[in-house]
Amino acid sequence: MKKSNITFLLFLLSYNLIIAQHKGNYNQITREISRQNILSSGNATIYNPAIQHRTNKVLQPSNVLTIDVKALQNVSATTYTAVFNLSQIGPTAEATNSLMKERIDNIKKRLNSIGITEKDIALDVISFVPVYEVEVTKKLFSKTYTEVPKGFELQQNIHIQFTKTNQFESILEACAKSEVYNLVKVDYFIENIQEVYKNLQEKLLSLIEDKKSYYNTLGFNLSEYDIKIADDKYCYFPKDFYQSYQAYNSISFEALKKDRGITSAKKQTSYYYQPLTYENYDIVINPSILEPVVQIGMNIKLVFIPKPKVQKQQPITKTEIDHKYYVISPNGTIDVKELNTKN
Repeated sequence: MKKSNITFLLFLLSYNLIIAQHKGNYNQITREISRQNILSSGNATIYNPAIQHRTNKVLQPSNVLTIDVKALQNVSATTYTAVFNLSQIGPTAEATNSLMKERIDNIKKRLNSIGITEKDIALDVISFVPVYEVEVTKKLFSKTYTEVPKGFELQQNIHIQFTKTNQFESILEACAKSEVYNLVKVDYFIENIQEVYKNLQEKLLSLIEDKKSYYNTLGFNLSEYDIKIADDKYCYFPKDFYQSYQAYNSISFEALKKDRGITSAKKQTSYYYQPLTYENYDIVINPSILEPVVQIGMNIKLVFIPKPKVQKQQPITKTEIDHKYYVISPNGTIDVKELNTKN
C-alpha cells in the first residue's frame, strides 16, 4: 500500500514538471528593448506591456455620455528592406575599392538567382579613410612612436529590397558567402496606409452609430447635448516590440560544498516578438498573425454634455394708467376731469 502511494506521488511530481515545461522559458524576462512608437500623431497612447486586470468596478451614474471606441488592424508589409554593413581594407585605395566591388558583385549575382534584381539593390558609401599604424623608432636612450599610413578602409551599406519573408534566408546566405555578417536592420513598408486608415475610420463610425442608437433606446435624446471630440491615429513597427529573456539556472550546490570558485559563462539572451494585445480594442482586423506585422490603430472619443436649459422670459404686460386733470374755478371750486389718452 505504501509503495503504491509513493508511486502515485512520484507520478504527480513528474506530471507537474511536464506541465511547467509547456509554459516556456520567457518568465525570466529582462526588458532590455525599448518599444517606442516611431510614428505617432499628437497624443498617441504609448504602449504599456503591464496587464491591468479588471476588478469589480462601482458604476457612477452621470448625465454626461461618453463614446470611446478603438480599432486596430494588423497589416503585412508590402515590401521589406534589409540593410547590411560591409567593411573592406586594402593596401591602396584602388585595391580596397576593387576588393569591395568584387564582394558586392558576388552578392548581386547570388541574389539575382532568387529573383532579386539590380533595381532592388542600392549602395550607400559610409566612409573611405586611410588606416594608420604605429611605427616604433628606437634611439639610444628613447623610443619614438610615429603613426604612418598602412592602407585604406572602405565602409558601405548595401540595401536589399524583397517582398516575401521566405526570401530573407537566401539573402542571409548570399551575404554570408561574401563574408558579410553585419545585419543592421530590416525595415517594413506599406504602400496603402491611407486605405488602412480609411477602413478603420469606417469601422469606427459604424460602431459609433450603434452606440448612439443604444443611448437613444435608453431614453437619451442626443440632439439635446453638446458634443466634444478627440481622435488619434498611430502606427507601430515590429522592431519596437521585441522582448528579451535569459533561460538558465546557475545554482550549483555541489560547487558550494566543495568551496571552489565558479567561472560564470556567458548566458544566451533570447528574443521574441510581442505585439499589441487586444483587450483594450473594440475592433481588431486580421487578429490572427503568424509573422511580425505592422499594427495600425485609430481612436475616436466623443463626449456628450447636456445643453444648458434656456430660461424663458416672462412677457411684459403694459398696464393702462388712468390720467386725470383738475380744473379750479376762480371761485375756488375744483372739478375733476378724465384725460382721454387712447386716441
